[in-house]
Amino acid sequence: MKSSGIGGQAVIEGIMMKHGDEYSVAVRKPDGEIELQISNYEGVIKNAGIKKWPFIRGIFAFIDSLVLGMKTLTFSASFYEEEEETQASKADQVMEKLFKDKAEKVVMGLAIVLSVVLAIGIFMVLPLLIANYFKKYIISYTVLAIIEGAIRIILFISYVALISCMKDIKRVYMYHGAEHKCINCVEHGKELTVENVRSSSKQHKRCGTSFLLMVVIISVFFFMFIRVDSPVLRLLSRVLLVPLIAGVAYEFIRLAGNTDNKLIEILSKPGLWMQGLTTKEPDDSMIEVAITAVEAVFDWKAYLTEEFGAEQLGDKHDVSGSKSIRRKEAGTVTD
Repeated sequence: MKSSGIGGQAVIEGIMMKHGDEYSVAVRKPDGEIELQISNYEGVIKNAGIKKWPFIRGIFAFIDSLVLGMKTLTFSASFYEEEEETQASKADQVMEKLFKDKAEKVVMGLAIVLSVVLAIGIFMVLPLLIANYFKKYIISYTVLAIIEGAIRIILFISYVALISCMKDIKRVYMYHGAEHKCINCVEHGKELTVENVRSSSKQHKRCGTSFLLMVVIISVFFFMFIRVDSPVLRLLSRVLLVPLIAGVAYEFIRLAGNTDNKLIEILSKPGLWMQGLTTKEPDDSMIEVAITAVEAVFDWKAYLTEEFGAEQLGDKHDVSGSKSIRRKEAGTVTD
């Protein structure tokens, strides 16, 4: 498999696809029409050199995925809000008064910070606090670190399994499957058609699910060898080392997506297994949305020609069917 460099994310009734600094969001609206928005996102760090530094680039890539993910998720949700206009809450009015036209960006930033804090609290700090209970019975630091890691992994898998049971999340996971299938389709040298995408795998080694699981697994080894006696410093280490752990996990996922090494494939298996929970088989209408998002930012024909020597490719498959596609060019994203 040859990496295409394209990645994406499922949103509400749609797909976001990103290639380089350009991204697209294709959403199937309630009337069946596909809304397509195309824009640019340069990232929180504009310095291209820093983005190439191993381990450091993974930290900023993770932050960028949160920012862009929240933005595109908000865009897709706007088509499915209640039709009745509701009066703005007092909190909304205060934010509008304080930050005016920047209120939405501030709220989005606060939401991202809150989600990160909660994630660190639940998956990093809480396992340590639970494992500390066993200090009464276990002297070995290594055994305690393994118990802490096991609790962290159980919490993460349980969380993913529980939210996968929600009806709305199931549809998001179906679009997640469509996103993976599209990328796998072109990276395995096939034309991007509904039929080819349908038969492609819904698992991909560069998936965010694999990244998060790898963060959890790598943390077990980090905290097994990084030993501090002070309870306060031990607690701080679980928080302060998260960026470094994320950077290491990113490098592994990046390597996994660009090699067919047998050892790397074996180490990637847990992440692919987890994707069984976060990806579902999409229907053809979802695949059409995914193809629309891909074609807006990625020339798959040129990719196939360059990487696989494909010489005879037909016209791009018309994924719209009887439904129209509304194309919208958005401004450059700089936040």
